[in-house]
Amino acid sequence: MRVHWDALSGRFRRRDRLASSRRLRCCGSIWARRCVPCQLPGPPLTPWGRTSCLPDALPPRPEAPLPAALRGPPPRPAAAAVRSHILHSGCLIMSDTLMLDAIGRRVELNGEHGTVRFSGIVPPVAGLWLGVEWDNPERGKHDGSHEGTVYFKCRHPTGGSFIRPNKVNFGVDFLTAVKNRYVLEDGAEDHGKEQIITIGKKPVETIGFDSVIKQQSHLNNLQEISLRNCAVSCAGEKGGIARTCPNITRVDVSKNLLASWDEVIRIADQLKNLVVLNLSENKMQFPSGSSAVTGTFSTLKVLVLNQTGITWTEVLRCAPGWPVLEELYLGSNSIFISERPSDVLQRLKLLDLSSNPLIDENQLFLIAYLPRLEQLILSDTGISSIHFPDAEIGCKTSMFPSLQYLVVNDNRISQWSFINELDKLQSLRALSCLRNPLTEGSKEAQTTRQLIIAKIGQLKTLNKCEILPEERRGAELDYRKAFGNEWKKAGGHQDPEKNRPNEEFLAAHPRYQLLCHKYGAPEDGELKVQQPFMLKNQLLTLKIKYPNHLEQKVLEKQLPGSMTVQKVKALLSRLLKVPVSELLLSYESPKMPGREIELGNDLQSLQFYSVENGDCLLVRW
Repeated sequence: MRVHWDALSGRFRRRDRLASSRRLRCCGSIWARRCVPCQLPGPPLTPWGRTSCLPDALPPRPEAPLPAALRGPPPRPAAAAVRSHILHSGCLIMSDTLMLDAIGRRVELNGEHGTVRFSGIVPPVAGLWLGVEWDNPERGKHDGSHEGTVYFKCRHPTGGSFIRPNKVNFGVDFLTAVKNRYVLEDGAEDHGKEQIITIGKKPVETIGFDSVIKQQSHLNNLQEISLRNCAVSCAGEKGGIARTCPNITRVDVSKNLLASWDEVIRIADQLKNLVVLNLSENKMQFPSGSSAVTGTFSTLKVLVLNQTGITWTEVLRCAPGWPVLEELYLGSNSIFISERPSDVLQRLKLLDLSSNPLIDENQLFLIAYLPRLEQLILSDTGISSIHFPDAEIGCKTSMFPSLQYLVVNDNRISQWSFINELDKLQSLRALSCLRNPLTEGSKEAQTTRQLIIAKIGQLKTLNKCEILPEERRGAELDYRKAFGNEWKKAGGHQDPEKNRPNEEFLAAHPRYQLLCHKYGAPEDGELKVQQPFMLKNQLLTLKIKYPNHLEQKVLEKQLPGSMTVQKVKALLSRLLKVPVSELLLSYESPKMPGREIELGNDLQSLQFYSVENGDCLLVRW
């Protein structure tokens, strides 16, 4: 008689008995979703044990010992199974006997996430209720009270709801979520596939064993996984993650149901090669006391904690466990920097504090001496000013010694003094300063860009656009001429011995003296009188000639300097009755006799080509 080894049940069975019984197949290390003969839903994996879909009336079959190499982990105690049950969708539903354990748990209902704040009876309605505080206050109906009785408290007056326990999703364990997303269903050819192997002297027939090996091999090779919005709530069986997918290095578990930092530790402790961890949008409880250094995050370099509710104090408590961390993202957490990092975060290269409206310049001084900090992101913090008191005009500050890239988009920066102070940063090479009152004012964007370039001497990239050497030279020369008259009135002079501008001018233009030394002091003939920003002051008086059609009369026109070459061609096309496509434009300047400059880019303005009053446009067709 042939002995059959069933990979699903982990038992030897006689071949003839199996043929007449319900035949099951194995789907990796989880139970198949349906029984083969009856096509009824089968029992999926739970964090606390497994159940069988075989009838209870079937007599127990004798078991033979299984070689150690093929033995799985011992089953969890049956008593633990009363803690919960799992729906066929994989959602964890708490049992009524342990509703007290639900307090503090994260739950999901119809895409909305919340935290359980209460569990118990709410008279006069019978039965158990959960009091949930929703992340989205518009989802709730009240503040946690009912008919004058306060059952729990919410931060928002409409942030709470009472929900029956069986209506909400308590989530799944990490490994179940991985298998649900990454384990492929068997093809038709794998269903019921049998294989004969010999154990000792007995031939053993296996069913589904190839599928087990294939799926375990697939999970073993995983290095990057994304479980965003997969309702992950816990680590699951101890050691299960390490056995199944030990090579994971990058994990995204954002927007899940993780309720505590301790649960994160239980997951990460099984991922010895973890480098990147994204925990965004998990409202978690963090340690209230000093966190023990366990080596769990010994390889972690990138940690994303956006919208987790973490405080700066909690960051510093957990930071000793991140010895090699290089990038830390703390966006949208209402962070208030209350103390200086001491012996922690010393390897940090990037710090993101975006959308933390409590941040101000005094708090920045507390992180100003992180020795390796190269990138600081302060977008949407409301910051409006900054000052480095340890550095005088024209000197460099000792703060932020390694800072190369600063992002201050979407803030309240309205004064040029902010930009002047940035020139004191000794390593600053890139700046992003979009959507601030200073950059969104009446001045043209190109003019604002030139002023920033002239004011920060070491800048190589502005708003993600490279600053070429020619652009820097042009910006600095224009800056030197634009403020030349103001410099002279403040005490500036072409003679170095008489050149003593007052402190007020030097505070407003700290690099001006350096530019005079670099390019020479501006001469009286090249200084322009600054005109109010009005249309009549922006018009250029130009002569228009036609070298190939001398019979045409020379015209004189006033054109805005901001007018594009394309629009100039359209104007001339109407005057000359010549198609736009046939027109070629160039210009001559009295300052550059004998030189003709082509206006080759239709999208650029006349100002871009430095066309000035008195220049002559040359039109050919």
